[in-house]
Amino acid sequence: MGHECGTSSVETGQEPVRGYVALTFDDGPTPETLPSLLDALVTAGARATFFNRGDAAEAHPDLVRAQRDAGMWIGSHTMTHPHLRETGEREAFEEMNRAQQALQRITGEWPPLFRPPFGETDERVGVLAARLGVLEVLWTVDSRDWAGATEDEIVAAARTLRPGGIFLMHDWARASVDALPRIIGELRERGLHPGRIDVSPCPVPFGDTPFHATAVAP
Repeated sequence: MGHECGTSSVETGQEPVRGYVALTFDDGPTPETLPSLLDALVTAGARATFFNRGDAAEAHPDLVRAQRDAGMWIGSHTMTHPHLRETGEREAFEEMNRAQQALQRITGEWPPLFRPPFGETDERVGVLAARLGVLEVLWTVDSRDWAGATEDEIVAAARTLRPGGIFLMHDWARASVDALPRIIGELRERGLHPGRIDVSPCPVPFGDTPFHATAVAP
């Protein structure tokens, strides 16, 4: 289970306590970058969570299986990456459900984690996630690779992670792939290690809609 409320940001002197953070990648699987991304993770002995689009997963099922076979965790990211708050309830549910079903067909498992595109969520999206039996996962630190952040800027963003934190990246972003070895190395120097995502017993702030997910031991 996740950390108790109030413990995930405890620090000793200038260094955070030993703990776990979640490295996450959205929008895949992307054929041009995923193989080198998985190689970087495996070489570093690290695991990450991939929030796959249903349409991309159906187009490249072998890459989804490669994620699974490399020991990565797999979540869903809707079928076609719409703005869920701007869609009707039935359409939003179908976007979420179709992606879940596509990934289940490929991996044999119902993905337990879901991330709304663009981090756009509200109470209705939360209800739909609960209906599907998935944990809605947002993030505590944004790499801003989607906005063109450089490798150095992404590494710097990762330095702000604290125990239990969740780091947003994208699997198509070459700068994030290139930054990974440095990110993982610096995290470990701080006593932090890549972990999996589980339910948090306390809400994690995210704009107007907190979420309930945290990084824990693999």
